[in-house]
Amino acid sequence: MFSPAKMRKFLSSQQKNMRNIFVGMVLLIHATFTIAQTTKDVNAIIQPELLADLKYRHVGPSRGGRATAIAGVRQEPFTFYFGSTGGGIWRSTDAGNTWDNLSDGQIKCGSIGAIAVAPSDPSVIYVGTGSACPRGNTSAGVGVYKSTDKGKNWEFIGLPKSGMIGKIEVHPQNPDVAYLAALGNPFGPNPERGVYRTTDGGKKWDLVHNAGDSTGCVDLVLDPSNPRILYAAMWRAERKPWTLHDGGKKGGIVKSTDGGTTWKKLEGGLPTGLLGRIGITVSPVNPNRLWAIVITPDDATSGLYRSEDAGENWARVSRDHNLQQRGWYYSHVTADPKNEHAVYINNVDFLKSIDGGKNFEEIRVPHGDCHGIWLNPDNPNIMINCNDGGATVSLNGGKTWTDQHNQPTSEFYRVTVDEQFPYRLYAGQQDNSTISIPSRDPGGLSDTEHWHEAGGSECADVAVSPSDPNILWATAYSGEITIMNRATGSVRQVTAYPHYTEGTEMRDLKYRFQWNAPVLASKLQANTIYYCSNYVHRSTDNGQTWQIISPDLTRKMDQYLGMPGGPIQHDATGVEVYSTAFVIEEAPQTAGELWVGSDDGRIHLTRDGGNTWAEITPKGLIPFECTINKIELSVHAPGRAFFAVQNYRNNDFKPYILRTNDYGRTWQLLTDGKNGIPSGHFTRAIAEDSNKKGLLFVGTEYGMYVSFDDGTHWQSLQLNLPYTPITDLESHQGDLAMSTQGRGFWLLEDVNVLEQVQNEQAKAKLHLFKPRDTYRTNVSGYRAVFHAYLAEAPAKDAECKVEILNASGKVVRTYSSNGEDRRSKIGLKKGWNTLSWDLSHDGPINAEKLVLMEMGVPIMGPPAAPGDYQVRITMGKESKIQSFKVLPDPRWKDVKLEDYEAQEKLALEMRDLISDSQRKVKNLRSLRQQIEDAAGLAVKAGHPTRIKDLATELAKGLTAVEDEIVQNQAEAGQDNFNYPRRFINRMARIYGVLIWDHHRPTGGVIEAYADMQKVYEGIKTRYDVAVKNTLDQFNKVLEEEKVARVIDLK
Repeated sequence: MFSPAKMRKFLSSQQKNMRNIFVGMVLLIHATFTIAQTTKDVNAIIQPELLADLKYRHVGPSRGGRATAIAGVRQEPFTFYFGSTGGGIWRSTDAGNTWDNLSDGQIKCGSIGAIAVAPSDPSVIYVGTGSACPRGNTSAGVGVYKSTDKGKNWEFIGLPKSGMIGKIEVHPQNPDVAYLAALGNPFGPNPERGVYRTTDGGKKWDLVHNAGDSTGCVDLVLDPSNPRILYAAMWRAERKPWTLHDGGKKGGIVKSTDGGTTWKKLEGGLPTGLLGRIGITVSPVNPNRLWAIVITPDDATSGLYRSEDAGENWARVSRDHNLQQRGWYYSHVTADPKNEHAVYINNVDFLKSIDGGKNFEEIRVPHGDCHGIWLNPDNPNIMINCNDGGATVSLNGGKTWTDQHNQPTSEFYRVTVDEQFPYRLYAGQQDNSTISIPSRDPGGLSDTEHWHEAGGSECADVAVSPSDPNILWATAYSGEITIMNRATGSVRQVTAYPHYTEGTEMRDLKYRFQWNAPVLASKLQANTIYYCSNYVHRSTDNGQTWQIISPDLTRKMDQYLGMPGGPIQHDATGVEVYSTAFVIEEAPQTAGELWVGSDDGRIHLTRDGGNTWAEITPKGLIPFECTINKIELSVHAPGRAFFAVQNYRNNDFKPYILRTNDYGRTWQLLTDGKNGIPSGHFTRAIAEDSNKKGLLFVGTEYGMYVSFDDGTHWQSLQLNLPYTPITDLESHQGDLAMSTQGRGFWLLEDVNVLEQVQNEQAKAKLHLFKPRDTYRTNVSGYRAVFHAYLAEAPAKDAECKVEILNASGKVVRTYSSNGEDRRSKIGLKKGWNTLSWDLSHDGPINAEKLVLMEMGVPIMGPPAAPGDYQVRITMGKESKIQSFKVLPDPRWKDVKLEDYEAQEKLALEMRDLISDSQRKVKNLRSLRQQIEDAAGLAVKAGHPTRIKDLATELAKGLTAVEDEIVQNQAEAGQDNFNYPRRFINRMARIYGVLIWDHHRPTGGVIEAYADMQKVYEGIKTRYDVAVKNTLDQFNKVLEEEKVARVIDLK
């Protein structure tokens, strides 16, 4: 609920963009991750090796999301770790300036609850999955992992049912001894909660303290002076779609003095009865001094407590509500390692007391909603804070902090895409703002400068006007909705009925708008917007007025419509507003056909713009109170629809994917826990490929899946995608776009391969997939990509060649295993091969030790004009060919095809002239070297020195011509500022200007080129004279001196 920190300014991306353009053909050998399987996947319709080289691309943003776990390394003051609530584990070795992910591909859960570095051996790290700050979109963990090499490799070490893990403490001298606070399953009772202990590094865990199947351990601390003394905080927390159950009578603080074998409840002076969340800490300076933040329903007892006798007696030292607000989400307390009077509280703000907890002052951090602080025991000015915007490091006691725009851990609820080029992705980021980012870098600005907000708030769904991408609709708190005009900068709130959901019983709301209320801009009816409460609202006048066009589409069960939260604290933020229309979609073929799903298990359909509605909820296939999370209406047939249904908040983790082909008259459940999607991978999103009917994609809590047979079987499509909750999917413009709850936006751009793949292709000596069309543009990332599969590796003596042919069959680019440089050399291997072409012809020839540069960038070949092309791959006697198109940038409507062709024609002419000049440089250098070598040998053999004298004189003449063409004194990038420019510099400049853009050659370019042609004619004349004189005179003297050698151009 906070505005983002000021975005960091980056260097212009223009140079990066140009570097991408000049890459040329490369062979990308991807290191791919596949899920380990002990047995063959019987549901894998397509052999996994045929998919192994496909790769997702992270789009962004690099804007931190929620983090509730942190750790530092005492011995390495610049090394820190943090755990995101959906994005895995990250490490910085430069005090938070940069972060690297450590968990991708290994830890099969994005939500991290606790990180502990062994004090005696910083190579040993324990990680507990499942954040123990259970807001409305919380995710359960999958257990505990351990690394013994600083996070390079991870091993699963048990407790798969521990749910949420709030803290791990490692023995200060023995890294094999550790204690763990398991809060448990956030969605229902389970006995695997409480305090766990291991004495063998995690091989075996013992539940040493348990308070039943509903109360778990949320915090845990060791006495720094005696690790046999432990304190644990017990708490009951359970989530339902409509509420958070916060607190119970079995909560409290317990203490062990024998390493966790026996426990005693501490009560002297502490509140009793109903207790909420508790945080506890021990002063390392004075271990008899403890603090505990204890949340109760009574303002007379709730607050910060302190003990001076190791927990025997307690006294409340503060009732400050700034320490207690939303106590179930915060309640983190940490003692200063050097000052026994100093203590820190993490709540909405980060607070510090230096008088034992009586008074607190705020320490400003880049983002609010704080969840933890780690202080270096040797120097507490070195610290790391985690909050709902990520992790941030301070080296000066909190005076300054590192930026949090270096962590790609954003949490998104949905993804919206538009029709711009390149298209943009939109979403509301939890605990930040709405954001829109381009699917590909348009260049010219830094990455962050291409971001913009879209109105609404952190919880928004976003809709884009089909007729004008500058017009954005976004939902927000309490049913608010905004309309933004990006062109004018105006933002207007056009809420149907302004009111507060915060602090209000749901049954008292006029309209029940969910936290993530959906909005839809009709693509078939101009100026028509829908957004949903428990009703469907429609506006045709930009939100000035709204009409209700549906009945209440929910179950409206009164027992679920009270004040969310309790019995300790209520938490009516809008997150738990229940019995709402949660998702709405419009049929792509029919105006006025709307499908609506509720978060309490109902599905409705109108085919006449809302005049009549039919309930089409399938009976017996999905749970009664489930959430209809996503509706996918097929573009391939009317009446065909898919539904992703989740019920995890009711403690049901099964996957539910539904299909109907007849407007809901009949239904098929496409997931049974046995046909590919595991029973614990509940489903959040589904998309059908827009080009191929029956090619389906499903995003779950723990991974991506694909079906090649309309949902009969599913197989993993995780590839290089991190394990993170996948919240939404869209098939768009040949890509699969997705939002995640912890790793931002991702794209799969090679969907065309999935549309074609068949098992028989794995047996072919060479199979070349049909490429997708690409664009001639200045947008980064557009190139022609080719996928080939080889059943066997090419023979060692077989030449492998890739050729690009234009519409007339002429080869415009050639790559070969015999290529002379990295821009023309390729190699093919057994299995997958991914190759790319940068849409340019072969470049100019470069003389040895001379790299042709223009504005610091190596000169590429002439850009190919839009049109029809083919790619031909040859491997020995095997050859395959496929066609594709290079399309013009759709934004440049003023550029005609003949303009591109005129540019290409002149650029080819210039390239050939440059190449000719370079061949002449090679000849001059070769001839000079020959006469110098021959003269040296002749003199050594006793011939007259006049041979050497003549060679020296002739070499000067050759060098004089070479110096007209190139500047040989320029050896470094900016030497050209010191030495005069030569022909090739001037020619490269004109050529570079010509190919820089995408238009017809200008008059200035044509004139400058004509002048250089005249210059070159003179150079050619002097070249011919110098070469002829050298050959004639030097061969003559060799003949006269009877030297058996003939000099010639090689």
